[in-house]
Amino acid sequence: MKIAISIPNEVFEKGEKLARRLKKSRSQLYSEAVADYVARRSDAEITEALNRLYEDPEAADPELDAFVAEASRRALAQSEW
Repeated sequence: MKIAISIPNEVFEKGEKLARRLKKSRSQLYSEAVADYVARRSDAEITEALNRLYEDPEAADPELDAFVAEASRRALAQSEW
């Protein structure tokens, strides 16, 4: 998919240098960067959900439990070799 975005010149220049150093296309660099950002955000959501649960185990939410269980399953599957 093609998109157009606006970023500060300094960020663009640093991205260009990094892409050249890694011998990757600009598209590949930005795609990997966004994927990494999204993955880290998802991890943060899981951590927040677990922290809430540990703070008050009686406030468990079945939907939250299902989300945490699925997220944990996916994380485990990705970490297995």
